[in-house]
Amino acid sequence: MSADASQYVIAPPPQAAIKVKGSDKLFPVRRIWCVGRNYIEHIREMGQDERAPPFFFAKPADAIVHDGSVVPYPPLTKDMHHEVEMVVALKSGGSNIKPEQANDCIWGYGVGIDLTRRDLQVASREVKRPWEIGKAFDASAPCGPLVPASEIGHPTKGHIALRVNGVVKQDGDLSQMIWNVPETIWKLSEMVELAAGDIIMTGTPAGVGALVPGDKVECEIEGVGTLTISIGKPKA
Repeated sequence: MSADASQYVIAPPPQAAIKVKGSDKLFPVRRIWCVGRNYIEHIREMGQDERAPPFFFAKPADAIVHDGSVVPYPPLTKDMHHEVEMVVALKSGGSNIKPEQANDCIWGYGVGIDLTRRDLQVASREVKRPWEIGKAFDASAPCGPLVPASEIGHPTKGHIALRVNGVVKQDGDLSQMIWNVPETIWKLSEMVELAAGDIIMTGTPAGVGALVPGDKVECEIEGVGTLTISIGKPKA
């Protein structure tokens, strides 16, 4: 439902958005969906059942952080981890989208980081509580500029890597995904109705680890783009 700003009892919040490479235009973000357990080596390093299918969780749209930003170290944690991921941005959606139709819904791709308060996530998991406290905090979804699928096609392979202070920490390939992007869209659309403006963070390869204030984080996905952030001090 759309309405004139004067109809709201408070000023509407700003529209969350991701930058577009080579343009001054923005991609409006509706929802952020994240895929868990989608690279087998990461499943193994986290001690999870590699036979189990990927699952989904969400982050708030305003968790988006742009390329080049300083991300304040979040409160309540002593163990914030990096997880580099390919971002898929949808231009359309629907329910029960078949894999062979899924690419038609994609506007473009980018590089993202699923920042995670690992200690809080694990504590929630152990008592079977939701993960939001560990995953859906402020500035937890840095995203680099999107590039249209009309320019690069639909990547199914390519180097994905993350460096901390120049040292490689995550090093994999998109071809290592257990569920590819069309399959991910298919399974997610069985659970919720997808729509234009939704983005999907497609899982991370092995090598996740802790970040501390002062760290410089550089990510790249071959043929897709780059993303650089710095970790700042906690907010006062």
